[in-house]
Amino acid sequence: MSGIYLHIPFCKQACHYCDFHFSTTLKRKEEMIYSLNRELVLRKDIISSPIQNIYFGGGTPSLLSADEINGLIETIYENFTIVEDPEVTLEANPDDLSLGHLKALSKSKVNRLSIGIQSFNDADLIMMNRAHRSDESKKSIEMAKDLFDNISIDLIYGIPNMDLDGWKRNLEDFLSYDLPHLSAYALTIEPKTALKHFIDKGKINNVDDTDYEEQYRLLLEVMEKNNFINYEFSNFGKEGFFSKNNLNYWMGGSYLGIGPSAHSFDGSRRTWNVRNNIHYIRSMSKDQLPIESESLTVNNRFNEQVMTGLRTMWGISLETIEDRFGAAYKEYIVDQAKVSIGNDLMIIENGFLKITGKGKYLSDGLISDLFMVD
Repeated sequence: MSGIYLHIPFCKQACHYCDFHFSTTLKRKEEMIYSLNRELVLRKDIISSPIQNIYFGGGTPSLLSADEINGLIETIYENFTIVEDPEVTLEANPDDLSLGHLKALSKSKVNRLSIGIQSFNDADLIMMNRAHRSDESKKSIEMAKDLFDNISIDLIYGIPNMDLDGWKRNLEDFLSYDLPHLSAYALTIEPKTALKHFIDKGKINNVDDTDYEEQYRLLLEVMEKNNFINYEFSNFGKEGFFSKNNLNYWMGGSYLGIGPSAHSFDGSRRTWNVRNNIHYIRSMSKDQLPIESESLTVNNRFNEQVMTGLRTMWGISLETIEDRFGAAYKEYIVDQAKVSIGNDLMIIENGFLKITGKGKYLSDGLISDLFMVD
């Protein structure tokens, strides 16, 4: 499985919690689109296997017109081998999804929308400095449903001042639209963000770990009750609607990242582009790739597989671990997992090591305990 990720580094305004790479000015948009197309051509030989998913992320890809998105997709088709029916996802903000824009997108090869709702509560949206409000969220979903079958939304839990009832109302709002996919993320307080500054200054209250856990447990309970499959810890889908982009990442597939700050992975080597729009554009104008890279050691690749595989409902195959890394690695991971297995936090089932429902909230620590240190 292989995929292409395109990073569109523009936003209308900066969300207080975000540490992704973006610019709030669109004055270099045309140059950026040219550069993205150029990088696709220059890196056309990086991935030889057929592309199964194309993902427009950011930033805010919905700031691009349908024609601009179509142009990038055409460049991909001209330079890569694409499967017959690839999943083509566009991340979108509700305030960008006018009926006209949605109709234009529905006539393109985009066949999946990932809408950044984050919360249906206006107070949460204001605190996070989102550019939309709840009424725009609801209207965008209603319009999108008439044109797209495959729609996901993002919600965030652990928001300061959000209580358990508030989080429950967000989930109820999601369920009311009968959508096939939800991505739900814990709010992370990243360094050098406005949110981190506000918390440090006492202007916003931090969230207690107990609130995080209660809201996560409620998420699992509500989604299971409504027949959603928790195929990856933060992602819930109906049968046939699991994100191919997510699966490719968590199952260790190869992917090509296009655009400033985008990362690529081929199974043994990781590369990433410069995190600077002007530098990226100037490099592309000279047909130079502003890329850094690292070759992963055997331990790095083992740790990568453990980290990604254990976040999925399938877990990791002990047989595959032995085939790829040797018997010593299989013995090591089984031995390291014994305490967690004894505490019902992990289980070995049909040759697969998995994290149990009880262990999901503690997954970061459980996974890191299995890492092999150089």
